[in-house]
Amino acid sequence: MKLSITRWVRLIAGLGLFALGTVMFLRAALGLSPWDVLSDGVRGTTPLTFGRAVILIGFVLVLISLIAGIKPGPGTIANMILIGVFADLMLATGIGSSLDEAAPGWRIATMLTGIAMTGLGSALYIGAELGAGPRDSLMIAVATRGRVRIGVARAIVEGTALLVGVILGGSVGVGTLVFALGIGPAVDLAFQIFKMDPTGRPKDRLETA
Repeated sequence: MKLSITRWVRLIAGLGLFALGTVMFLRAALGLSPWDVLSDGVRGTTPLTFGRAVILIGFVLVLISLIAGIKPGPGTIANMILIGVFADLMLATGIGSSLDEAAPGWRIATMLTGIAMTGLGSALYIGAELGAGPRDSLMIAVATRGRVRIGVARAIVEGTALLVGVILGGSVGVGTLVFALGIGPAVDLAFQIFKMDPTGRPKDRLETA
């Protein structure tokens, strides 16, 4: 029971940090991550808020993955809903809303901190071991159904999201490239900080197994 509670606390904290990283990228206004470009495009072409667009896209991804045979875990559903909810709550505070008019140095610092928060959040919610996120589920579905390597599947999924987002008018800029180059090292560093192996499991658990 205690382990279950700890996992849920870790999951929710991770999703909160992930949402914070997303919002910091939005506030910096230097370009968004591929998936957030898509969410921003959906927001601009529908009555939805940014967070609700995130939830809608997550729902579609879970549905596609389910059809492909990838069953969502409780963490998958929480990921689908809470990142969008947290993002909308943070945006509603208005904190950082004028940052797009600030000096470039502040915007760049905010963007880089956003990558760090996203990396930490990713490591936390993956380490909770309560189910892959909607994007990860789709990546697995593409890899298994298309019989391609996981890295190829990731590139296909991210590239498609970015392309559709650009078509819908999502915010693309230097930040999009910085995120693409920086998120890997950020997640890797976070995994090292939390002493996790590449699958998200604690290294000490493997050593004592």
